[in-house]
Amino acid sequence: MSQSHQQPALAKCPGCEEPPAAGDLFCGVCGYDLSAVPARPDDRPTMAITVPPAAPAAGAAGAAGAVRWPAAEETDSSDVPAPVVRPADVPGTDSGGRPLTGPDAPDATPGRGAGSPAGPLPAGGPGAAAVRVRHDDRADPGGAEASGDFALAAPDPRAADHAAAPASGAKVCVACRSGRVDPDGYCENCGHAQPRERDHMEQELDAVAAVSDRGLRHHRNEDSFAVSSTALPDGSAAVVAIVCDGVSSASRPDEASAAAASAANEALLESLPRGTHPQTAMHEAIVAASEAVNALAREPAGAREHDAHRHQNAPACTLVGAIAAGGLLIVGWVGDSRVYWVPEDRTQPTARLTEDDSWAAQMVAAGLMNEAEAYADERAHAITGWLGADAYELEPHTAAFKPDRPGLVVVCTDGLWNYAESGEEMAAAVPADAGDQPLRAARALVGHALDGGGHDNVTVALLPFAVRPQGAGSACDTA
Repeated sequence: MSQSHQQPALAKCPGCEEPPAAGDLFCGVCGYDLSAVPARPDDRPTMAITVPPAAPAAGAAGAAGAVRWPAAEETDSSDVPAPVVRPADVPGTDSGGRPLTGPDAPDATPGRGAGSPAGPLPAGGPGAAAVRVRHDDRADPGGAEASGDFALAAPDPRAADHAAAPASGAKVCVACRSGRVDPDGYCENCGHAQPRERDHMEQELDAVAAVSDRGLRHHRNEDSFAVSSTALPDGSAAVVAIVCDGVSSASRPDEASAAAASAANEALLESLPRGTHPQTAMHEAIVAASEAVNALAREPAGAREHDAHRHQNAPACTLVGAIAAGGLLIVGWVGDSRVYWVPEDRTQPTARLTEDDSWAAQMVAAGLMNEAEAYADERAHAITGWLGADAYELEPHTAAFKPDRPGLVVVCTDGLWNYAESGEEMAAAVPADAGDQPLRAARALVGHALDGGGHDNVTVALLPFAVRPQGAGSACDTA
């Protein structure tokens, strides 16, 4: 509750020195604010209390540099006798728990501890005592008390046993490796926010691997992926890789990409074993993914009349996928995520197998710009096709290829290809042993994007494509 105080009357205006009328809040001559009353001329400022050194030892009396207490005033500003209180008169303990008075008390002089010789500090020279400062004792984390540092209220992360196994079911902080993580996702020891599950994701199967990372600039990962394998009716394997990129300008883009990747993957795992042609199965999977994203925008009954613009910012994402089955490579996409073909023999040409649904691609297709000019424009990444309730019309793109040599299929979002746009640049970024170690190669590609700036979420799936040698009468002669 605020309190008001009565201002004392002034004999003259501080601005023009004219006597003000009784009760005036402003000077009638110069307009000075009389409520801003200056301190009384006879007031004495508060004296700063300083800690004196201990009494000098015998033979040290009169040594230069001794600190003396100021003379106590006989009365304070209220004409009340001023009390005189010295540190030795007040019992207490220091930060180490030692008494401030008595034979065990440490010397109050800076740079001294218990048991140090009494007397003022030497003025200088080789024997001068060093003034204690607070150090970050990395060489001796447990020696805080001995060094004069303050003991930490929680375990020092520098001294944490990183090899110790966490308690059953408990999460351990990724930063200090010692504190427990509370339900809100923060370390109880150092306060570090823990990475969310989707900040970095990895998955590896026998014939495909994928890595997704939040990147360096986004607060969450709005990409998602799904990798899987199944068997065709003839018993041969079919390997699937789906990558989705949430549209950041839409609502809940992370949910949209996760729903699309999951729905497309499930649709393929259901249709391929039934004998559906892989290209038809890919088309149906994209339609299923679109329906899953559209379902996120559906409102409860009666909400339509209250929100006529409910679809203008509906959840949305792009999708790109690849299937390796029966000697064929099937790709499908909507949006600007891409598929690249990188042959095992790097002397052979690489290829981009998809065309972006974007403003830049439209300019190139219409002959209005070349590719370099179009992708240098600030409108280049404005997409013209996506999955979502506010999409103009769903137009899934699919294509079938039959590679005649082994290679690697790179399925990625623009968070990667922004840093390796052409086929040659992508081939240069892909490690030479990617066909044998796809997970390690996927990590390397994500690292390539992060080293380039990591401005977007980064997701890549690598699918090695093997071609069996064809001989006379081989069953591989037909597609």
